[in-house]
Amino acid sequence: MPQFALEKYLQSMALKDLLQQLRAENVDFLIKEIRHFTRREAERRDKIVLGYFGKAGIDRIVDSIVNRLNSSPKLKPNAHILDAGAGSGFFTVKVAAKMKAILPKATFFAMDATPAMLLALEQKREGIIPFFGMAENIKGSIETARNYAEIPKRFDAVFSTLMLHHCPDINKVFKSVRQVLKASGTAVIVDMCTHPFVEFKEEMGDVHLGFNPDQIEKAAEKVFPKVVVEKLPGISCQDSGRSAELFIATLKL
Repeated sequence: MPQFALEKYLQSMALKDLLQQLRAENVDFLIKEIRHFTRREAERRDKIVLGYFGKAGIDRIVDSIVNRLNSSPKLKPNAHILDAGAGSGFFTVKVAAKMKAILPKATFFAMDATPAMLLALEQKREGIIPFFGMAENIKGSIETARNYAEIPKRFDAVFSTLMLHHCPDINKVFKSVRQVLKASGTAVIVDMCTHPFVEFKEEMGDVHLGFNPDQIEKAAEKVFPKVVVEKLPGISCQDSGRSAELFIATLKL
């Protein structure tokens, strides 16, 4: 989708009406979250993420996602792959570049609920197709976005990085991801383990203070037959002496 079309698409949206159409439970809260990321992070998101994890940590996160996306069953050469909650596309671009080296015909899509983040992603000119949407209702988000861009109804793989802790209802997220995966599809989710830093809610717009891996496993097993949740050793979100471990969940149909 060229930039002018993306801007027109985003400008045409009445955000509150669209969130209500997507059956968001707390529209005012979500709009507050979107404003937080628009005001505080959209233009400098990449630098923020790099500052938290460092280059070595970023590389390990990306490699971990790519390795699991390429685990059995193998993706088709022309796979459609979605980054749900892509933000500015910091991880989207890096994962897509490594996956394209393996599957050059694969197509990448990026969904986010903050229009400013989507514009930041589009400006990178990486051929990734962005669209507005909520992780709790990816199917509905796709139906709306298909009025503006060619977006598949189902994907061969879905991944997300540091998105889940911004979602009020993680059970809805797992169900939503399941709905848009093709048969034998794979989902990979990276997020923070439980941590004590309450201030992250104000500083970074977090909803959850991370998750216990067992909590993620139990929630995912309600909708996915094959679930593996592991900690990513040696990788943590570090800022001003505060450190939160990460986990990676691999979900297969």
